[in-house]
Amino acid sequence: MNRLLLAGLALGLLGSTALAQTSAPAQAPKKEPIALRDMGSFHIGGRTVEVTGKPVREVVFAAGGTPAKMDPNGPYLVEQMYVQYFLPQNRKGKYPLLMWHGGGLTGVTYETTPDGRDGWLNMFVRKGWDVYNSDAVERGRSGYPSPDIWPSSPIFLAKGNAFERFRIGQGPGSWSPDPAKLKVLPGNQFPVEAYDNFVRQNVPRWLDSDKPIVAAYTELVQKVCPCVILFHSQAGGFAFRIAQEHPDKVKALVAIEPAVPGDPAKAAALKDVPILMVFGDYIKDDSRWPKMRAKDVAFGDAVKAAGGSVDVVDLPEVGIKGNSHMLMMDKNNGRIADLVQDWLVKKGLVE
Repeated sequence: MNRLLLAGLALGLLGSTALAQTSAPAQAPKKEPIALRDMGSFHIGGRTVEVTGKPVREVVFAAGGTPAKMDPNGPYLVEQMYVQYFLPQNRKGKYPLLMWHGGGLTGVTYETTPDGRDGWLNMFVRKGWDVYNSDAVERGRSGYPSPDIWPSSPIFLAKGNAFERFRIGQGPGSWSPDPAKLKVLPGNQFPVEAYDNFVRQNVPRWLDSDKPIVAAYTELVQKVCPCVILFHSQAGGFAFRIAQEHPDKVKALVAIEPAVPGDPAKAAALKDVPILMVFGDYIKDDSRWPKMRAKDVAFGDAVKAAGGSVDVVDLPEVGIKGNSHMLMMDKNNGRIADLVQDWLVKKGLVE
């Protein structure tokens, strides 16, 4: 593909502020355009399921349209996963960087922040990484099966749930529909003024879909790796498991507040896979995160006892304060991206 064409497409898709000079000749771009050697997307994974015994019904597919007979019986392809990739012209990362999001979210986690700044997708492409960003099975452009195939029901979160649970507000009761009554944690770095934009990203999630999610992520790893996996929250349960099952495919793990650790009984599988764990602020004052962090650290200790390398970074202890659970969206997300990049450089994963 033509390099100039790709650079132009990247500006639109990645949210760059550097627009064509002809449209705003008086405004200098804030940053260099992102030049790509390629970009694209694909779906991966899934299985075919046969539905039988359902009645044929008449539907109107569009308002005012002609009714049509719909037979719901037959084969369905379900549990596929959507992946989008951006490959910089000046590649510096030695391996692809896979970004996996947390529960109730999609790959938008790593794109533009709720208040319109660069997300980690942009930042790491600029740092020279081939980035593969995905919507896990059941989320976003991956979609989910009908109740005939997944009989369980998804859960939906009220508007204030993330505010109170993701260490943005001061716990239960801290969210209010009145912005003046929001109880934000002191010094919090989350862009609270754009909280509604974050809520708009939330999607329903199932509590029993781990198996198809792991299957699709595993197929992705088999397709594009060896690689580095950067993952957040719920995805800890997927990334650690897949890395333990396929350690030859994973060159490093960057765990951003993993909600689920790996299997300590299989810790030795990761003795040659360096791990970075990053935790934000206010953890000691939270009702759940002290226990979750303790489990993560205990798993890391098991990996170290088996001869592996695990670095645990509590951001306040290195002078980076105020981070919520969504630290890739926080106002200091660039500092944290630089910290991750420095670690990757020290591990010899950057040209």
